[in-house]
Amino acid sequence: MRNIFYVCFTVLGLVIFQLGVYGKETAGQLTKSPASQSEELSPDYKTIKATAWNDSTLATGVVWKHYHFSNLFASNQFVNVLDVNLSVAEIAIDIPHVTEGFIKTSQAALDNGATAAINGSYFNTTAGGSTVFFRKNGIIVKNTEEGFTHYRENGAFAITRENSPAIIKRPSSGWESADSETILSSGPLLIYGNEIIEQEQTAFNLNRHPRTAIGITANNHIIAVVVDGRNAQSQGMNIEELSILMKALGCVEALNMDGGGSSTMWINNKGVVNHPSDNKLFDNEGERGVATIITFKGNYHK
Repeated sequence: MRNIFYVCFTVLGLVIFQLGVYGKETAGQLTKSPASQSEELSPDYKTIKATAWNDSTLATGVVWKHYHFSNLFASNQFVNVLDVNLSVAEIAIDIPHVTEGFIKTSQAALDNGATAAINGSYFNTTAGGSTVFFRKNGIIVKNTEEGFTHYRENGAFAITRENSPAIIKRPSSGWESADSETILSSGPLLIYGNEIIEQEQTAFNLNRHPRTAIGITANNHIIAVVVDGRNAQSQGMNIEELSILMKALGCVEALNMDGGGSSTMWINNKGVVNHPSDNKLFDNEGERGVATIITFKGNYHK
């Protein structure tokens, strides 16, 4: 029997950015990626900036955009974007989760009356439940499991004590010392302090996969992205490509979430709008059960 929990925040005011040293994590610090110096000159960055997205307003302050690129990073890429305006009063951000077993993004979103949702962070694919640090409303739900890859939980999507969403860096003393009331850790960090971060040269970062990411812009918007992958119609992105995408979408902070077969975006009255890869078909039917979900609810959602 699964236990399902919800946490809801009403977002008012400005996002609080917690800035630090930027880039690759080395001995607790970060170094700026060389890519951050040139991404605005790259053809792919310019392509993203110039894209005429197919967009729909889902609710006050919540816009859904999508586009099927035929030559982005020399590949086909199907990209879904949620643009959530945090300056709109009473945008609700929830983090439903299970402590054991699995729940689909679509089911959690429906149960929570959401406008839109994306999958959250990493989980145990056998037993279910999170494998990374997760604190909800001041209560620790899960500590990061021993041996978990450090750069895959070097950042977090957080709700501060002022009820503002933020992308934060893992403190050198560990997540328990972080001040935010709610912390869902993940990684790697993609952008911090408006700079793309240099990454570990690992297969996880270098290979193309379906990806989910979340970021915050300078003008107080959340950008949530799902990139399809593992299909000729959408090959997926490596971490550097995902970082460039998030930068082109205006993010000054951004974080990679759980990807691969977990990557899912759900829209009210439309269902799953990306093409989850678990069934190896380019359709909307391959959704995987996960442990954490991030949901958004607009002011006049019905």
